[in-house]
Formats: sequence, C-alpha cells, structure tokens
Amino acid sequence: MVKRIRVAVVAALGIATLVAGPVTTASAGTSIADPAVTTVSVSPNPIVVKGSETVKVTFTAETRDDASKVTGVIKPEVGVETRFDLSKDADLGSGKARWKYSKDFNRQSTPTTWTFQAVVGDSTPVSTGFSVKQVYETDFDDIAATPSVVSEGGWVTLSGVLRQNGAGGWAAVPDARVHLAFRPLGGSYSRLPASVETNGQGRFWLKAKASKSGHWRAEYDGSPTRLEARSETDRVDVRAEARSSRIVDFGARPDPVTEGDRLSVGGRLQLDTRHGWDGYRGQKVAILFRADGSSRWGQVGSDWTDHNGRFGVAVTARRSGDWRAEFRGGDGVKGSGSRTDHVTVRKPEPAPEPERAASRVISFNASPEPVRYRKYLRFTGKLQVDDGGWEGYRAKVALYFKATGSTKWRYVKTTSANGSGKLYTKTVAYGSGYWKFVFKGDDDFYGDSSRSDYVKVRR
Repeated sequence: MVKRIRVAVVAALGIATLVAGPVTTASAGTSIADPAVTTVSVSPNPIVVKGSETVKVTFTAETRDDASKVTGVIKPEVGVETRFDLSKDADLGSGKARWKYSKDFNRQSTPTTWTFQAVVGDSTPVSTGFSVKQVYETDFDDIAATPSVVSEGGWVTLSGVLRQNGAGGWAAVPDARVHLAFRPLGGSYSRLPASVETNGQGRFWLKAKASKSGHWRAEYDGSPTRLEARSETDRVDVRAEARSSRIVDFGARPDPVTEGDRLSVGGRLQLDTRHGWDGYRGQKVAILFRADGSSRWGQVGSDWTDHNGRFGVAVTARRSGDWRAEFRGGDGVKGSGSRTDHVTVRKPEPAPEPERAASRVISFNASPEPVRYRKYLRFTGKLQVDDGGWEGYRAKVALYFKATGSTKWRYVKTTSANGSGKLYTKTVAYGSGYWKFVFKGDDDFYGDSSRSDYVKVRR
C-alpha cells in the first residue's frame, strides 16, 4: 500500500513538472528517482597488472524493482570515461537481480584511482572507487663480464643496463639497486655482497674478486611498481696464479776454451711447489749466446729437462761471449732465465811446419821449335826429390804458359810424373811464348819450377 502511494506521488510530481516546468530541489526535494541499483562492486580491487599480463576485471551491480537494463560507466581520475551495458547474471527474487560486465586491463591501463558507476534509467546512479596498479616488466640488456679470463684473485666487472617495459615501451630504470650473483661451474647461484644503484641511463657496474671459473649475472628485486628480474649470464674463466720457476747451477765449460773445441752448456730447471723447489721435468729450455761486442742474444740450441730438471747441450766454440738459458714458461708456470756465464775462446796454436825435403824439375824441353800455328807442342822433363839422394818422384805437375809481351803466367793443364819422375804431355800451339812445369809440393817435399823454354809459333 505504501509503495502504491509513493508511485502515485511520483506520478503526480511528474505531471506537475510537465505542466509547471522543472521542479527544483528546494521546492520538490529532487528531480531524480531513487536509485534502482542497490550495490556495485569491482573484482579484483585493486587491479594489479604485472608486466605484460592481462587482468580480467568483473564489474557487478545489484538492482531492485525489476530493472530491465543497467548501464555502467568507468572513468580514470583523469581521462576519458567508458560506457557499457551490464548483462543480467542472476535473478535474486522479489524483483532483485545481479548484473555483470567483464573488461580486460593491461599495460596500457592508466595506473590511478578509477570510478565505477551503475545506473538504471533516470534513477540515481550508484558508484564505487577502484584502483589500477601497474607493476612493469623489467629486464637487463648489454650484460658483459670482463675480462673473460682472469688470474685467481683478480677483479671481474659485470656491467649492463636495467630497463622496464612501461606504457610507452622499454625505457631505462634509474636509481634502482642491482645485486651481483655468481655460480661456479657445476654449482648454483649465490648472491655476493656487491650491489649498486643504476645511473640516470639505467647503467650499472658491479665489481668483485674472482676465485673460481663460473657464470656471473645481475639481479633486481623489483619494487611496488616493477617486477624482479634476473639477467643473462656471462662466463669468466679463472686461471690459478702462475707458479714460479728458476734455473740454477747454470754454466758453460771449459773456460777458457780453444776455438773449434766442444763447449758444454747446461744447468737445472726447478719449480716452486708446496714442498719447496723441485726439479721440473719434461720442459724445453733454450740456450742463448751473445758474442762480445754485440747486444743481440741468439738461440744456438735447446734441450728437454730430465726427471731432475737437468738440461744441457754441447756446442762448438767459435767466439768469446756470454751464455745463458731461458725457460719460456708453461701452463700455470712463469718463465725464468739463468745467470749469464762468460767464456773466452782462444785461437789455436799454429801447427808446426812439417819437415819437408827439396824437389826439382829438370830437363824441361818444349818442341818442336819453331812450331806451326795449331800444331801440337810436346813437353818433357823430370821431377826429382831429395830423399837421401836425388831420385824420381811420382806426383802431379802443372804446365804454365806466358805469352810474348805478357807478365802473367797462365795455367794450361796438369800431368803426372811416373815412378821414375819422367814427365810428358802435349798441347796445341796458338801463340809464341814461354813454357814451364811447376810442382807445387806436398806434405813431404817443397815445390819447384822448371826453367822456362821459349817457342815461336808460325802462321
């Protein structure tokens, strides 16, 4: 009964409005009917959009009085409103109903306070507030750990850029704290004490000492508006600190040494171990020499160390100078060099002149005299040596010719004396001049020349 009287009053007021014009609030109380929407809600609220994900949001309104249509409006605190019709979801009895509308919120949705309003016809709208929060996706770029190979205990620097994927796309994140993490080969990641804030361009540099080979990465823990991130990894290999080596007992012997004699050069290569200095076996050691007056070292030989680290070479002594040995190092072992050792090389004493006896070339003759051009000349003679008396000697004797008007003797050919010392040979005559036999001597007898014999050549 009360409801009918209220409707009649509203209808009367409506007729009065049509006749007398608009009714003000002051005169009639209100010109809008009481709300037909009883409650509104937003789920979820707040709306949290993480990274690039999409959040489905449900807008709900409950009505009375057998409402046939519900219009919804959502609007950010600053921005353009969006209108939509809600769909009936359920009848709740006694003219009541539930209405719903779903909408996707994503990275483009403005992070602010929003208003949801639902209305039926000209009734008073009912509204509620909700908030949208953006938690932006983050990632690392340009990750690099340098140097890629470092000695044990050396510094490693991890650098890169932290970015976020906001409404306007990817952009640098300034003033964000980035942490350093390390994973040894075959192990798992652990965070190191090093951390730093990014600069205005989102860049960072993290430093730590390396003790093992492994992978380095940057980590960001996120914030209320940004997701956490883990960078790609970059590997750094750590080499154990190189051990020391040394060369001891080095020397070149004998000193002094005669030129052309053999010289022994050697020593012992040792390695610094946890037990002290031990012989370093199976290593190549170079032998170097620098002659007196020179500044240049040159390698003259090499040797591989035995199980005691000993090495040595034998070389021919040529010049006075300095000797030293050099080990160029190996995997995890530093190279080393020996002290220098000077050796004086002396010229050998001249060998005593052998005792030799005299020789002579006698009875030399060139015939015929004169001789026609391009005819044969024949030469005879006799080679003798003083071996307790003059006797014939078997040996080679050279024939020489000196042309008329010349001062130079020219070699022509070689012949041999027989066991009696007799000499004979022949040659073609081309010009007039002098001829002779020459014995150059040997280890037992001095040399000698025959007399010269002049022969005229006719054309």
